[in-house]
Amino acid sequence: MKRFAMASALSVAALGLTSATLAQAPQTPAAVTKPLPVGTCINMGNTLEPMTEGAWGGAPARKADFERIAAAGFDTVRIPVRWHNKSSDKPPYTVDPKWMDRVQQIVDWALEAKLNVILNSHHFDPIHDDPLAVAAWHGGVWKQIAARFAGYPEDTLWFELENEPHKNFNHTNLLATLAPALKEVRALHPTRAVIIGGENWSGIRSLETLPLPEDPNIHPTFHYYDPFTYTHQGAEWTKPDMPPVGRVFPTTQDAAQLARDVAAIQTYIARTGKTPFMGEVGAYDAHIPLADRVKYHRMITDAFAPTGIGVCMWAYTNTFPFYDQNQRKWLPGMLGAVGLKEQN
Repeated sequence: MKRFAMASALSVAALGLTSATLAQAPQTPAAVTKPLPVGTCINMGNTLEPMTEGAWGGAPARKADFERIAAAGFDTVRIPVRWHNKSSDKPPYTVDPKWMDRVQQIVDWALEAKLNVILNSHHFDPIHDDPLAVAAWHGGVWKQIAARFAGYPEDTLWFELENEPHKNFNHTNLLATLAPALKEVRALHPTRAVIIGGENWSGIRSLETLPLPEDPNIHPTFHYYDPFTYTHQGAEWTKPDMPPVGRVFPTTQDAAQLARDVAAIQTYIARTGKTPFMGEVGAYDAHIPLADRVKYHRMITDAFAPTGIGVCMWAYTNTFPFYDQNQRKWLPGMLGAVGLKEQN
């Protein structure tokens, strides 16, 4: 989830890279990688990725949350975790043991509920400012994560090395920056699924420049908050480029762009042999009525369905919510919009 000003960065990227460019890329034969079975997925947003658990209006996770998510029909839960403020920036980069215990407890709850789990590093802020200088620290943290989850089932627990590379963390240094983390993971998890997203907040156009290691168990991801001027209207964390309130969806241009984006994913799969998944998608609820959010999710879900990609909604509760933590019920229409059965 994007918590800082980014609209200008996305706009600049869009000037040079379009989904049409991706769709027109020359196709070459590629070895096919079996897609990661993400299915229908939801993010535990505003839980472990704030500076403290449950900040930004969220709430601490409970075992019942994962039981509820599984009962609703979701296949996978993505667990964003902030590590940089819970670890030392000096070797051996020790992670606060209480924090590691808490993360493990939440992963265990999700697995016990028979959910697949995507465990990531989220908002490792220093890495975006000075990627290569922070790479060893980031890798040292992943060494401890890898050790803690050694022996966990490979078919249901997957690692995502870093959420939404941006700023100085881009395609030119992405692999070098992630190399220490990947090396530490592979030392104990030689075949576990590892997920990598691209530059510019991992928007769909980041797939055009996304370099991936030669590793059959590496899986690409992208995020989809398009059109940004609609999904983030009135979102104060995007200042000074906050999209104004009042944008409607879909316009004729929106529908045409969505079709091009779907075609771009189909072409990416054919070109690379790898099937990406949509790690985040959503629309900010503060200024978008629930009925319009339902319409947005239904349109995005239906449009990308022919590609076969998994989709992770942002988010379970709080901002961009599917579940109302105060009323203790799923928001009407939201589950149905993503192909699940509505709950009473």
